Amino acid sequence: MTVVRVPRSFLEALDDDVRRSFLDDAPIGSSDAEVKAARYLEERGQKAVEPIVAGLHAVGLDTDVRFVEGDDPAEAIINTADEVGADLVMMGATRRLFTEEAWRSVSARVMDKSHLPVLLVPGTRFDDTSEMPALEI
Repeated sequence: MTVVRVPRSFLEALDDDVRRSFLDDAPIGSSDAEVKAARYLEERGQKAVEPIVAGLHAVGLDTDVRFVEGDDPAEAIINTADEVGADLVMMGATRRLFTEEAWRSVSARVMDKSHLPVLLVPGTRFDDTSEMPALEI
């Protein structure tokens, strides 16, 4: 799953004929905020998980992808894990573990607030800094 913050007020502003999105194929004058939000969620979510899903499929693993709208990723992850009856939350770590900054991260908040065990998988490090690359969504 991936959590996406949907900028609803920005999407609503795209209804203006002058500021229409080139992705918006709806007729001028029509607006459905929920349809636009759902399209945004799907497009941003697909972009974020495409490489991960491709990698899992390459080694023969099936995936069940979920895109969840939320302003607080930690809360969305915990709630979704509860909704699907998960036994474990597995997350990618984008910050170096065991630093002060890491304890304010999404993964640290999930570990703190979830009743489920959390498995953190570190990403590859940048050679020159030992820092982990951040996943941008």
